[in-house]
Amino acid sequence: MIVVVAPPMTQRQGDGGRHSLVAIAHVRLMIVLLLFAAGVAMVLLRLATLAISTSPASSRDAAAALVPLRADLVDRNGAPLARTIDAWSIAVRPNKVIGDKALLAEQLAAVLPEHDAGYYRRILQSDTTFRYLRRRALPELVGQVNALGEPGIVFAREPERLYPQSTLAAHALGYLDMDGRGMRGMERYLDTRLTDPAERGQPVALSLDVRVQAALESELSQAMARFQAVGAAGVILDVDSGEVMAMTSLPTFNPNKVTSGGSELNIPTQGVYELGSTFKPLTVAAAIETGVASSMSKRYDATQPLPIGRFRIHDDHPERRWLNIPETLVHSSNIATARIADEMGEARMRTLFRSLGFDTPPSIEIEKARPIWPTFWARTTTMTSAYGHGIAVTPLHLATAYATMVNGGIWRPATLLKRAPGTVPKGRRVFSQATSDRMRQLLRLVVQEGTGRRGEAPGFRVGAKTGTAERVSGGGYSKKVNVSTFAAAFPMDHPRYVVIAMLDSPKGTKETYGFTSAAWTAAPVASRVISRTGPLLGVIPDARADVDTSELRGLLWHPAGQEKSAGPE
Repeated sequence: MIVVVAPPMTQRQGDGGRHSLVAIAHVRLMIVLLLFAAGVAMVLLRLATLAISTSPASSRDAAAALVPLRADLVDRNGAPLARTIDAWSIAVRPNKVIGDKALLAEQLAAVLPEHDAGYYRRILQSDTTFRYLRRRALPELVGQVNALGEPGIVFAREPERLYPQSTLAAHALGYLDMDGRGMRGMERYLDTRLTDPAERGQPVALSLDVRVQAALESELSQAMARFQAVGAAGVILDVDSGEVMAMTSLPTFNPNKVTSGGSELNIPTQGVYELGSTFKPLTVAAAIETGVASSMSKRYDATQPLPIGRFRIHDDHPERRWLNIPETLVHSSNIATARIADEMGEARMRTLFRSLGFDTPPSIEIEKARPIWPTFWARTTTMTSAYGHGIAVTPLHLATAYATMVNGGIWRPATLLKRAPGTVPKGRRVFSQATSDRMRQLLRLVVQEGTGRRGEAPGFRVGAKTGTAERVSGGGYSKKVNVSTFAAAFPMDHPRYVVIAMLDSPKGTKETYGFTSAAWTAAPVASRVISRTGPLLGVIPDARADVDTSELRGLLWHPAGQEKSAGPE
């Protein structure tokens, strides 16, 4: 038998086999490394792509983190009035829901109780790919919904407008809708400016002063409750610049959560009223300006009611004698004021009111109403409009008119924007400086001797006029319900601010002896407001300074040498 024996493997052959195996292993390792590197490269490429072209939602979140999508609103001193913060939205993608939709609907109804389970079930079973469940959600609520563990529910940060002062100056500020658009107030007026990418990093300063605003709202709120009034309004206006330092309308609303429970009507700019005797100083100013009231001692017959057509003009507290110009205002005589207007005539009375803007909506950036301007201007209209009947305007109309009367005679538009030095409008001249100076004396005299006594604020040299007008009701006038207004300016030796305080339909109290007139209701409000806000506005009380009214005091008649009360108006 022949046996064939294979020759033994040499050392070289063994080494070659091992090298071959190592080479194969190296190749395989290189392939793995190349595949891993390719995977990493793809991830990096994807990240780079996402960084360059982010989705709109991511852009919004990034912008909100760096520059607000809407600029802040601040008061004239930089205090925040409205600012944008990050909030959450809760949404669902019905086609991505992996759990039991019926059970999820029940769970959502428990966490988001504004809708029942049927509402959420219809959403979850719909063909829509995306649906909001809640906008502007609190983080606590987001946590509760997230705990449901449903991947089809998604969360995103989105900007929310916050009003840190709550209801303060709500009507002036306004609010946003759910899509972030300004709906009322300065939010609406400034909508383009506040959302401009080039400017939204800088806050917009309003003319308001939150300290002054808070004082005005506080005093009006207390008075509204004390007298059970249906509404109240107030304005504090810089007489030289037209800047609104404070503007209040009650009842108010919370711009953080606008509901049907509040009132969006801004009385100072949208409430149109007959403002009664507050018009009398304007009539007297026009009479002085036109030369009709050529002397303060010129007298008018107020001995008995004044017949005009089938009507008779009465005085609430008749003097039953001839009255000169200072006495006409001090005793608030309808009869004497009507005679002054009748002497001026229709043309000059219409010119007066037009020059003060009483025939157009008030000049302000926010919502406003047209005044009620007579369609037919008869002699009766000329006479009654002189003491605030037959023509209806807003409280802001009255504020700008009084500013015109005491600032040297220049009418300027009101504004809710802070005006930088040198940017105040030139305005238009309505009264001469001499007429303005005389009206300062007369208005001061009304507070010293007349119906405005309860509006005095010691040291602030207040000049003012009361106005109590019967409220229009059912096509006529109510004998039991009135609108009480106090129009004031201070300090009268160098006027800085006008203050308007108004109560709609106040009820008498034991302290007012049942009276609801402005002297008893609105005047004390203005007095407290001036005392609180004067120092904040840079007016320091000074008992030694005042307007010299001695000339006019000498023209007042007092029986038996005693001071005579001007009555409760």
